[in-house]
Amino acid sequence: MEPSILSIIPIILTIGLAVWTRNVILSLFVGVLSGVLIIHGGHPIESIQSLFSDYVLTNMMDSYNAGICLLLVFIGGFVTLIEKSGGAEAFARSVAKFVNTRHKTQIAAWIGGILVFFSELGTPLIVGPIFTPIFEKMRISKEKLAWVLDTTASPVCVLIPFIGWGVYSMGLIQTEFDNLGITDVNDWTAFIKAIPFQIYPILCLIMVPLVAMSGREFGAMARAEKKAMKGVFSELGGEELDRKNMILNNNVSPLVALIPLAVLFVTLFGILIPLGFPTTPVPGGQFRIALITGYLFAAITMIILMKYYKVNTIKGGLGIYLKGCGKLFDCIMMLMLAWSLSTVGSELGTSAYIVGLAKDTIPAWSVPAIIFLVGAIMSFATGTSWGTFAIVMPIAIPMAYALGAPLYVTIAAVLSGGLFGDHCSPVSDTTILAATGAGCGLMEHMWTQLPYALIVAGISLVGFVIAGLVNNVIVTVLCAVALVAVYLLVSKAKGEKIENLTAEDVEKLDAELAV
Repeated sequence: MEPSILSIIPIILTIGLAVWTRNVILSLFVGVLSGVLIIHGGHPIESIQSLFSDYVLTNMMDSYNAGICLLLVFIGGFVTLIEKSGGAEAFARSVAKFVNTRHKTQIAAWIGGILVFFSELGTPLIVGPIFTPIFEKMRISKEKLAWVLDTTASPVCVLIPFIGWGVYSMGLIQTEFDNLGITDVNDWTAFIKAIPFQIYPILCLIMVPLVAMSGREFGAMARAEKKAMKGVFSELGGEELDRKNMILNNNVSPLVALIPLAVLFVTLFGILIPLGFPTTPVPGGQFRIALITGYLFAAITMIILMKYYKVNTIKGGLGIYLKGCGKLFDCIMMLMLAWSLSTVGSELGTSAYIVGLAKDTIPAWSVPAIIFLVGAIMSFATGTSWGTFAIVMPIAIPMAYALGAPLYVTIAAVLSGGLFGDHCSPVSDTTILAATGAGCGLMEHMWTQLPYALIVAGISLVGFVIAGLVNNVIVTVLCAVALVAVYLLVSKAKGEKIENLTAEDVEKLDAELAV
């Protein structure tokens, strides 16, 4: 079909509905349906039949796509097991034993959040309840804990290729590579090469120790910290979420989490190394089989350890695992519809039409920055990063390829932009759970976090402009240096220095308040 203004109707409908309804699955479905209606001349019955037979089912039966969906099923089961086992809680609790100052407490929570890398929802549900009493004891605000939880949840997950985030993103990337006939690089390589350019999540992870060690705060966070120094803490506002999953099991060993993770990595690399990994590219199908095998063996190991440490029975562990296998069903649905939207767009010539409009107006170097900005706005409005990836990736990769923009930088811009909303939006599940896990109000968390996130986002935007020009990872290093400089300047001019109290100092303050 010859590209025309009709070619962009599906993507406009998808984006508009996603922002309006905040329901990405519905928006993707309507977008795909509108495209199929255009292809079939507006015949409703014929279009509905074609939507399922020629697009949804065809994409579902593709061996690559089926492998991605199957892998997400195994990941969902394992993540649920590790969340329910209590092993991650025990590990975070063991880390917390070594904190005796305000700075160390914040760094310990940061480390705990990074180590719970398998799920962005696991960080607030596991690390939050463990560190809430410790933060209160050390006179650190709940808003600060919520910010640490939120900044070590999705920003960690989006950088890791072998968990749900990476698998999902690679599925979107490979679809566009297939549509464009790109065969000299696969989805795994592209994701790995994009990691050093994921400026926003990398700067987020740098920001936490920077703030913790400098002791400087500004804005709403400074006010919350000053109240906490006086022993005044905010309380959870609005309807409290179910906290049953946050109950700690004091009898569980950290080995319940650590041994299965070790099994996962040993199995994964034990299969891949004989195939030439990491020096020789491993076909995507074999890589997914290695991951599926690793996650299966890790899950079996964890079920046995849960029985050994009397956390649950074998039957109970299997029940948790099987229930968790359906945990990522919504993500699989989004993938299916995103793949279908990409196929429809390819037939309509959507990418070709957008590129034709952009060729004479948008310079290639600006593509990553524009994509980051669009993704950031859209994800903030919808509160979903994965939905943003599904909608923006099919536009970004063809645009970068056709205009000669740096491909890996553009992929990183999609992931960074989509992450911003998941990290900051008040309608994001991660933001809500971070506030709940820390025991503070949602809006208090959002308003204390947003100024810090906007500093990171502003530097990231400039970074993507420069990366679009030079296409060198040195840009990320320069952005990290700029972050340190900007934060120290802003906090010195607008903020305050918060004293790094020790445990003994806190005891004295408690005694004074008691008097």
